[in-house]
Amino acid sequence: MKKTLGCLRKADQDFKLIDSGDRVAVGVSGGKDSLLLLHALSLYRQFSHKDFSLYAITVSLGLEPFDLSEIRALCGRLDIPYIVKDTEIGRIIFEYRQEKNPCALCAKMRRAVLANTCVENGINKLALGHHREDAIETLLMSLFYEGQFRTFHPKSRMSRTGITVIRPLVYLPESHVKHMTKVLDLPVVKSPCPADGNTEREKMKNLLRDLRQIFPDVNDRFLHALQQDHYDLWQKED
Repeated sequence: MKKTLGCLRKADQDFKLIDSGDRVAVGVSGGKDSLLLLHALSLYRQFSHKDFSLYAITVSLGLEPFDLSEIRALCGRLDIPYIVKDTEIGRIIFEYRQEKNPCALCAKMRRAVLANTCVENGINKLALGHHREDAIETLLMSLFYEGQFRTFHPKSRMSRTGITVIRPLVYLPESHVKHMTKVLDLPVVKSPCPADGNTEREKMKNLLRDLRQIFPDVNDRFLHALQQDHYDLWQKED
């Protein structure tokens, strides 16, 4: 966990992600990224000298199978309150609307449920498990599909609810996420989404893999570009 916590601490220092008194909820999808973030933050609150509360929230899309019993047990072992919000998002997208490109709408609807749940429970920050490659893939999608050079910021504010969204793992390579998931034996739940593994993001993931065959350090180069002030993408807080 040393590398995971080191990357988390650096992101917190660079972007002032967590303050004492914060009530932080991790959006737990059941995937490896959010589960590692949950475990890392449970450790970080012990040695960071920051007095913050930690919660876990899962938005169920109404698709099966989706067994959350092992995640609930993990939250119990970590002494983290666990909230599950049942929705019909999956049926709305795939049955009623029959979306051909469902990811953007699904993400928007899930984010809204997460934010509203935070408000209902007096939680002021929502932590998401996006890692380094997620940031790079988002950058590539924006470039190729929108003609813009942008990606998500490690810290942003949702204007409607006032919830602050933080991404403490943005410096962590996905390869390390996979490694730590195995080491910690995290209870990953396979996504029941019909589009899982067949998305535009998956295309960017494959593109990055091909680029690494030519430029082995391309992911580090992308991260370096994101950190440059003159691109105005990841401004650090003083």
